[in-house]
Amino acid sequence: MKMIGVIPARWGSTRFEGKVLVDLLGKPVVQHVWERAKQSSLLEEIYIACDDHRIATAAEKFKANVILTSKDCPSGTDRIAEAVKNIESDIVVNIQGDEPLIEPDLIDQVAQALIEHPDCSAATAINRILYCEEIESPHVVKVVVDNDRHALFFSRAIIPYRRDPDASEPFYYRHIGIYAYRWNFLFEYQRLKPTMLEMTEKLEQLRILEHGYKMITIETAYDARGVDTPQDLQDLIVRLRTKT
Repeated sequence: MKMIGVIPARWGSTRFEGKVLVDLLGKPVVQHVWERAKQSSLLEEIYIACDDHRIATAAEKFKANVILTSKDCPSGTDRIAEAVKNIESDIVVNIQGDEPLIEPDLIDQVAQALIEHPDCSAATAINRILYCEEIESPHVVKVVVDNDRHALFFSRAIIPYRRDPDASEPFYYRHIGIYAYRWNFLFEYQRLKPTMLEMTEKLEQLRILEHGYKMITIETAYDARGVDTPQDLQDLIVRLRTKT
C-alpha cells in the first residue's frame, strides 16, 4: 500500500501573510515541517503543495519535492487533491505547513488508523483540552465523537454543552489539523458541494461529514502548536530554545 504526505503551503494568510517562510531558528517554518515529515516510517514520498513561487523557490533550496497549485483552491484539501491528481497513491496524509513541531509518529498513526478502518474515507487526530480558555476560544476547534471514535461534529463553539451545571464535567477534545485520506476520495471531495455547516463554521472537514462520509479519529497527547500569528512564532522560538 503506497502512502504519501503532502504539505499544503499558501502565501496568503489573514493573520500572518507568508508565515510558512518566516525564519524559525535559521530555517523557514515549512522546512521544519518537511524535515519532521521525512522522519515518518510509512510515507514513501513528501511533497510541498504551494501557490506562490517564493515558497517553491525556498522549498527547492532544501531539496523538497514541490508542486505549484492554483491560488484559487478554496481549502487545503482542495489544494492537495489538485497536487496529487497525477500521483497515484492509496493514502495521502495532509500535514499542516504551519506546524513545525509535528510528531512523525502522529503522521504514521493517522495513516495507520485509515488502514485499520476500511469503512472510513478519512482519518484525523484529537487531544484532550485541559484549559477553560481553550474550551471557550473560537480559534480552538472542538470535536465530538461516537462510541467507535468516528467524528460526529466539529465546531468553534463549546461542544458538548453542559446544560446541567451539577452534571459531571464532560471531556472536551481539540481537533488537530492533520488528515489522512484515501487517494480516490480526494477527487470525490472536490466534486462535493460546499455545505451550510462548512460555510458557517469555516471548517472544511464538515463537508465530509455533511455528505455522509465517515472520519475516524485517534486521540494523541501531541499538543498542536501552529504558527497563526507573529506572537505564536515568538512563543515557539522561546519553547525551542528552552528545550535546547
